[in-house]
Amino acid sequence: MAPRIQRHGLAVTLAALAVLVASVVAATPAAARAAETGRRGGVLLAVIGADPPSLDPHQESTFANIQLVAPLYSTLLQIDPYGYPKIVGDAASEWKIAPDGITYTFKIRHGIRFHDGSPLTAADVKATYDKIVSPPAGVLSIRKNAYTEVASIEAPDPSTVVFRLTFPSASLLNNLASPWNVIYPKTYLDKDPNYFKTNVMGSGPFKFKAYTRGATFEGVRNPDYFVKDRPYLDGYKFFISPETSVRAAAIRSGRAYIEFRDLPNAEVEAIKKQLGDKIVVQTTPMTGQFGIAINNAAKPFNDVRVRKAVTLGLDRYTAGKVLYGITGLKLVGGLMRPGSEWAMPEAELQKLPGFWTDAEKSRTEAKRLLAEAGYPNGLKVVLKNRNVKLPYQDFAVFAIQEWRRIGIEAENRPLETAAWFNDGQNTGNFELIIAPTVEFMDDPDQFLGRYVTGSTQNWGRYSDPRLDDLFSRQARTLEPAERQKLVNELQKVVLENAYYMPGLWWMRNVVHWAKVKNYVAQPSHYTNQKLQDVWLSED
Repeated sequence: MAPRIQRHGLAVTLAALAVLVASVVAATPAAARAAETGRRGGVLLAVIGADPPSLDPHQESTFANIQLVAPLYSTLLQIDPYGYPKIVGDAASEWKIAPDGITYTFKIRHGIRFHDGSPLTAADVKATYDKIVSPPAGVLSIRKNAYTEVASIEAPDPSTVVFRLTFPSASLLNNLASPWNVIYPKTYLDKDPNYFKTNVMGSGPFKFKAYTRGATFEGVRNPDYFVKDRPYLDGYKFFISPETSVRAAAIRSGRAYIEFRDLPNAEVEAIKKQLGDKIVVQTTPMTGQFGIAINNAAKPFNDVRVRKAVTLGLDRYTAGKVLYGITGLKLVGGLMRPGSEWAMPEAELQKLPGFWTDAEKSRTEAKRLLAEAGYPNGLKVVLKNRNVKLPYQDFAVFAIQEWRRIGIEAENRPLETAAWFNDGQNTGNFELIIAPTVEFMDDPDQFLGRYVTGSTQNWGRYSDPRLDDLFSRQARTLEPAERQKLVNELQKVVLENAYYMPGLWWMRNVVHWAKVKNYVAQPSHYTNQKLQDVWLSED
């Protein structure tokens, strides 16, 4: 039985597809093998800023889920822990793509066992992806829009999985490397597809040990892990606190060795000043931005003029200068990460509402639009938020101060993580809500699927046939330049209509003790979280 939880762009030509045959091992890539020899033993102590709404990665989209449970599971493919965004195998030992780009065939590695001793086979992979692509009634799959091209998933024998598509996809291989797509045993899914919301049964490098909500989450070494001599660690333990100062203090005192998500620059500098070369800081751009979902179905935000006023009222260029030191929020960009291959050119972006470089001009236009919409004296709204300070609360405070300049009075209302997700994602019980868009890699299917009609990640409840069409077309377009045009056009439609309000893109500081070896921070805090290759040196 599984332990019960305590209460608590891959745009390639078809010719390239024809010859793409990958044969990779899940052991540490050669490039990652450091001069130092890995040492067995020890428990990695980490801090994390929230409890997850549930333990099922298929149904969640928060670091509070994946960082806790990723070490307990295997995935079909994964992002190379030492070579983002390269894709390597995990449960899959090799794969090939047919010349027409319609059929993907994966071979499942022999010798993988779930923690209850049962073998992991193609049937388990098929059952897992059936749940993700075509979830049964009563089961949430927040990423199913990334798999609209999948016509069927087959398991012709215990070691073979076949994905058959309705059209060649520019991003399918990327999407199959999602860290959220953990493989579950079919036998458990057959009994209850929601079983993994409160239970764990994986095949990863660590086994579940204990979870006390609001306090700790622990895993122990899996001695039967399919990668030889891994993991190095005897276990890992997360201490849970939403308070940034508490987590920073735990790092500073040595009660924890690492914060995987982020710490603000001020805390980082204080820790470095105290501990010197005992501390390592890895800083990376983040595949995520903090913005605000606008409930398009609720008055007065069903009026595009009011939505535009809200986004025009935020001076992003000043925000980046003010907030970077305390939150890591820094870069101004559209719906794809600035600096990435899919980013909207700056000259185009600055023509859109909210991205003009003249803040006073933006505020004047915002006031005009509010008056035209029937609010010459402004309006009062509630901004719902997550009760995690970094960077939710600081970003909200800045936005609220900015809106006062155009006559909008907003109340900041923090919610516990599960309630925040419920009001934003599940029920739409909000006017405005802090809603970051964070994905595991820079891929249009990942970032833009949330803007289509009916997406579970479409918190704003808008529907625009143009967005549905543009998303579908970009997903089918294999030529990068042509796909870029469609991606840009989709971004323009969202931003011109203020369906969603982007804020700032994040820079990530991963702070850890130097004794933590062989961990490489990636642009996403969702990837490279299995910890199989991490080890602790002796003090």
